[in-house]
Amino acid sequence: MQDKVISIEAVPEFHDQCDLLVIGYGIAGACAALEAARAGGDVLVLERSSAGGGASALSSGIFYLGGGTAVQEACGFEDSADNMYRFMTASMGSEDAELVQRYCADNVAHFDWLETQGIPFERSYHKDKAVFLLTTEGLLSTGNEKVWPYREIARPVPRGHQVAQEGESPGSAAMEALIARCAEAGVRSACDTQVNALIRDGEGRICGVRARQQGQDRYFRADRGVVMATGGFSMNETMVRAHWPQYSETCEPLGGAYSDGSGIELGSAAGGRTEAMDGVIATASIYPPGQLIKGIVVNRNGHRFVAEDSYHGRLGGFIAEQPEQRAYLIVDAEIFAYPEIETARHQLVDGFETVEEMEQRLEMPAGALQTTMAEYNRHAREASDPQFQKHADWLKPLDQGPWAAFDISFDRSSYLFITLGGLKIDCEARVVDARGQVIPGLFAAGACTTHIPKSGKSYASGMSLGPGSYFGRVAGRCAMSG
Repeated sequence: MQDKVISIEAVPEFHDQCDLLVIGYGIAGACAALEAARAGGDVLVLERSSAGGGASALSSGIFYLGGGTAVQEACGFEDSADNMYRFMTASMGSEDAELVQRYCADNVAHFDWLETQGIPFERSYHKDKAVFLLTTEGLLSTGNEKVWPYREIARPVPRGHQVAQEGESPGSAAMEALIARCAEAGVRSACDTQVNALIRDGEGRICGVRARQQGQDRYFRADRGVVMATGGFSMNETMVRAHWPQYSETCEPLGGAYSDGSGIELGSAAGGRTEAMDGVIATASIYPPGQLIKGIVVNRNGHRFVAEDSYHGRLGGFIAEQPEQRAYLIVDAEIFAYPEIETARHQLVDGFETVEEMEQRLEMPAGALQTTMAEYNRHAREASDPQFQKHADWLKPLDQGPWAAFDISFDRSSYLFITLGGLKIDCEARVVDARGQVIPGLFAAGACTTHIPKSGKSYASGMSLGPGSYFGRVAGRCAMSG
């Protein structure tokens, strides 16, 4: 196996030279390249596949943005950087408070920048609960803003900004616009090029890469440094199994074919610190339709374990931790419907005339589900849920028989996932080592870095494209100013 970090003295010759090398042409890489080029840099992007776009182009095109964007204001929602910061640090953790504060403070300006590049966002609001849209509404709720206790810490407002393109992959419209702007700015690119080593000079600075191109190793010099924007490791089953103990054979990865962790491994070999490598967002949503949120979710022991109005990634995170990873969605006749996301493969167990009959069929302890249902119904009649503080919008007694149970178990349904762990960066998108010291010349952004939400329980849709695009821009500017 070739070394992942080599000395500049070992380089036989450089085949190309630039100011900044960007590895990966997804949203983080494109934003880094564009900002660096506009700062006067000669920028070269090396992309492993045959075209730019990456996993970003395959995505649902949702950016998590707030603080009072033009879309939020047009749809009648009042937000602020402080309100957004309070929610994010409460729900996603305060370990990276400085990084979160910077992201929130710059969000409105970042949204304006994205629109200026030609990424379209419609001034319209999708009111229903959704995981993604096939229509063009520009704003939807995509996180745990209304979930207790977060709704008491910060005013709940929707922050999912979706690119205005119909279909399953609106992210492609964002990437087409950004790559077009990069071309106009003079960004150079080379596709079908796989980086396999970083080059370090005599002073310890990352100053280039070795890459496999047309069957040969080629060497590229970067005077200002290297930006890693290579994606996560969802497609690397060995890495996933090593870091994620809840992994099940029924789980399916999301992302591009080259989301294999190679950039994380390169950065680690250079001394980069990694964090949250066990962090995963896994989803097999019970909604839409939203009426199913009025049901209850129980484990194999007949006990509730999470507020059902949680974001689908939060629900999935808790289901993965239940005994035998088993969970069931229980509904009554008044709200019965089939989950609409067919890829989740949630199976209807059966319909039942009594809760006792359902309890027996699901092989739960005698009386457990009956007690759970009775307690839930008693409080729901008073619009209350003292156990998990489920929002009143989704509370109703489940007392209209017959009843039905859907199997939503982690090892039976199909949970789609992306990884959240990666290289640790500072507020300037510089990769840091185990002591928190900056590795000279090495920057990173996007899914190869540690996400702000380090767990699926705190993730919100758009927390990949939002921070990925923002810190990509930061990386490009910082590299050129350093």
